[in-house]
Amino acid sequence: MELSPYVDRLRSDLTDAAAAGGEETRVVAERLMLALDPATRMVLLEALSQAAAEITGELPRDAVDVRMVGREPEFVVTHVGDVEETAPITAAPLAPEPPAAPAPPEPPVDDSLSRITLRLPESVKTRAEEAAAADGLSLNSWLVDAVRAVLDGASIGDRVDLRLGRHSISVNSPTGGPGSGRRPNRVRGWVS
Repeated sequence: MELSPYVDRLRSDLTDAAAAGGEETRVVAERLMLALDPATRMVLLEALSQAAAEITGELPRDAVDVRMVGREPEFVVTHVGDVEETAPITAAPLAPEPPAAPAPPEPPVDDSLSRITLRLPESVKTRAEEAAAADGLSLNSWLVDAVRAVLDGASIGDRVDLRLGRHSISVNSPTGGPGSGRRPNRVRGWVS
């Protein structure tokens, strides 16, 4: 999606409004818009990202992501049903395989979205980005899937396969699992 026409229109509108104040005001407005170009693009990108997140919240299984291609955003729709099923890839041996779990419940339709700030070590962030890219997802969508997978019935020590088994995480805690009110002591993960 080309943002330049919107930024140019804003610049033109501001310049036209400033022209009523005289030549000096118009020149100041033009300089101000040149300085504000990156901030204007960022605000537009935030609005597009929020819109994509709201649309994703309304879709039962698919996701809409905004990705940057050069200086321009691009919308990407990920269809979960299009991902072919593969066996989970593990980097280290785990406990014996649990019995086959029933089909996961449909994700609830969220009424609203919440923003959080998650601070990760750079190496973990890089691995998560690689896993998300391998699944054709944004990092945010991949993290949402990971949290949903754990909250939708994974018990302590269970492997949770994300995106039909391509990547796995394991939660181990002697203090309690999801919904116990206690924080887990350790979260492990691996990606190929």
